[in-house]
Amino acid sequence: MSSSKQSVHERYTAIIAEIMGRRVETDIDPTTERVREVLDLIGDPQRSYRVIHLTGTNGKTSTARMIDALLRERHLRVGRYTSPHLRTARERIVLDGESVSEEAFIAAYEDVIPYIRMIDERSDVPLSFFEVITVMAFAVFADAPVDVAVVEVGLGGTWDATNVADGDVAVVTPIGIDHTDFLPDTVEGIAEEKSGIIKPGAIAVLAQQQLPAAEVLMRRAAEVGATVAREGLEFGVTHREVAMGGQLVTVKGLRGGYENVFLPLYGEHQASNAAVAIAAVEAFAAPAEGDDELDPELIGQALGGVESPGRMEVVRRGPTVIVDAAHNPAGIAATVAAVEESFDFTRLVGVLAVMEDKDVEGILEPLEPLLTEVVVTRNSSPRSLTAEDLGDIAEGIFGSERVHVAPRLDDAIDQAVALAEDTGEFSGTGVLITGSVVTAGDAGHLLKGD
Repeated sequence: MSSSKQSVHERYTAIIAEIMGRRVETDIDPTTERVREVLDLIGDPQRSYRVIHLTGTNGKTSTARMIDALLRERHLRVGRYTSPHLRTARERIVLDGESVSEEAFIAAYEDVIPYIRMIDERSDVPLSFFEVITVMAFAVFADAPVDVAVVEVGLGGTWDATNVADGDVAVVTPIGIDHTDFLPDTVEGIAEEKSGIIKPGAIAVLAQQQLPAAEVLMRRAAEVGATVAREGLEFGVTHREVAMGGQLVTVKGLRGGYENVFLPLYGEHQASNAAVAIAAVEAFAAPAEGDDELDPELIGQALGGVESPGRMEVVRRGPTVIVDAAHNPAGIAATVAAVEESFDFTRLVGVLAVMEDKDVEGILEPLEPLLTEVVVTRNSSPRSLTAEDLGDIAEGIFGSERVHVAPRLDDAIDQAVALAEDTGEFSGTGVLITGSVVTAGDAGHLLKGD
């Protein structure tokens, strides 16, 4: 490595340490005022491009990636902001389908940090890690400049730092119970918070929702005069079948039908995410175009190449090793359904590492019928439940004879692979690594060298 490259990396590492030294994403002080004040000082960059804004409990990042791919296939310049990241904070800020470089990350930070410090000095609560990177993302997108930004909320909606932007299209993926330390503990309450991204005059694209959540979202749309497009009514998946490496999906869109689109992702939930993404792009394009539908060839090319790292991602064969970032009961249920539909395992061993503030029993219980054995461990986050504590909970669900404890994730993966290979047969054996986004990121690093 050259000295110049090394110095860039060292500066990038120092900046990440500075940002991480601020309040973490889970240390919530619910207001958008700090971010608004900084953005006002730098000229409100979030108002210089159109925005598609996403919230929900599960499926946000996959849906954002699909929307991004569809927009870029239409020859638009796209910025994408998602969270959390798997391996590097640069993943959160994406231009033209690629994470920003270390050089670009450094430049963005150095451009905005004087203004951030100015607001820090006159605020009782300094900007958090997430708020700083949100400001950076909006500034990067304006400087590029992009035609449209696809922006995923960090947590909730109304008081999320990203909600300083007004989306032309507001996308709400399925809402369930999660993050109850920071959000209400009912579906209605969470939906109320998330509905805050639906702005006056916007088009709200709503994934299939539980009835209490749907009622809240519809009420919000009516109050602000937003147009509504609902999965299962105005758009949706009309047919799907398993295919090698993914699935074939037929979608009824808002403006046309799209038949037998190959989606290289597994599970009914990803087909639903694809339908939501198509509807969002149709809604985004509608004011500017008079045609009846998007180009079906465009849809096929965009979705046929989409990736969603850490989401039912096959990272190794012989035995098959799947990494998945599901981290709440609804997400785990979708993962279980996808595995059962798309794979024919005779022996599947789980590797589980879960955050201590999650519904651990709710995460483990759907996995019990699926997994032959399970190796419990911890991930690299300080919020990770210890392997020993997770093992105690797992034994109550799986039985002690099916539970193994490994304090380190790398050892847990090695042990799970050995258990999967125990029969001497490779074609029907596999390993599923899941329980947290951090677990998925750590496993990707260990198995792929990301």
